Amino acid sequence: MTKRIMVGNVPVGGGAPISIQSMCNTKTDDIDATVDQILRLEAAGCEIVRVAVPDMAAARAIDSIKSRIHIPLVADIHFDHRLALECAARGVDKIRINPGNIGDQEKVRQVVAACREKNLPIRIGVNSGSLEREVLEKHQRPTAEALAESALLNVRLLEQLDFDNVVVAIKSSDVFTTVRAYRLAAERLDCPFHLGVTEAGTPEMGMVKSAMGIGGLLCLGIGDTLRVSLTADPVEEVHAARDILRGLGLSKGPRFVSCPTCGRCHVDLFRIAREVEEQLKDCEKNIKIAVMGCAVNGPGEARDADIGLAGGKGEMLLFRKGEPLRKVPEAEAVAALVAEVEGL
Repeated sequence: MTKRIMVGNVPVGGGAPISIQSMCNTKTDDIDATVDQILRLEAAGCEIVRVAVPDMAAARAIDSIKSRIHIPLVADIHFDHRLALECAARGVDKIRINPGNIGDQEKVRQVVAACREKNLPIRIGVNSGSLEREVLEKHQRPTAEALAESALLNVRLLEQLDFDNVVVAIKSSDVFTTVRAYRLAAERLDCPFHLGVTEAGTPEMGMVKSAMGIGGLLCLGIGDTLRVSLTADPVEEVHAARDILRGLGLSKGPRFVSCPTCGRCHVDLFRIAREVEEQLKDCEKNIKIAVMGCAVNGPGEARDADIGLAGGKGEMLLFRKGEPLRKVPEAEAVAALVAEVEGL
């Protein structure tokens, strides 16, 4: 188990629930636009939000943004350590840096001192597109070994400054490289890990790659917080992250089971399944729901769920906690299932 740190009021690591993050794509010094986007992210279920801080105008917007939102705010900083110092002074909840591109050790020391004074964690962000020159020259390309080595070097650099309030992210756009890099780092580090497959792509392929990489690592017990990186509205990242966690049974909300249908199905299961999922999208009960189409696997899956439907000819058999309750007409199946869920 990794050690626990706090990002604002959100615990990360040490067995805490896995938190969902996203990053704004607004210009940070456009305070109204940035706040509006963060409020939409909050409504979607985002628990930690990051903003880019490329210049001092963005850094000086931090306190105004923070005063109008309700979740912890992270400043994403590269190259200029003075931006980190300004953000720390203005009340940001976490600093994201790559110590290797901040400059000499004195500049890193100043950032560490400011974070220590404010009790702010630092996220070390290792990315296949921005490895340190010496690490890249040694490994020739951004291999998993190179990424893990960069993470280890940067953690050790902060440890030399007596600072261990650290989260580590090690991201590649390649799923296999990402998974192997995190596994290598997890053998050597006990800090919390921020998961992600970087530059994963558009929503369709990006979701697939993220589910494979993030989901695979979570199945191995690696990961404490995550961001799904999509070329899309950041709200879609939050929905995707929730779906990954829900699919693994690691977040509040129903786990859905539904069959792909075949020639034995005599109900409109596509419609029924979509309507069930839509009507229960805000449900936070940790339950299993099965919506099945025929008599082959349907009764077994429905019986194994907390609430289930198994299709017949124009009707469906409703199950609760393994017991058949009654047959309901196809047109009433969704309402019957939702009513049973609400009664649990």
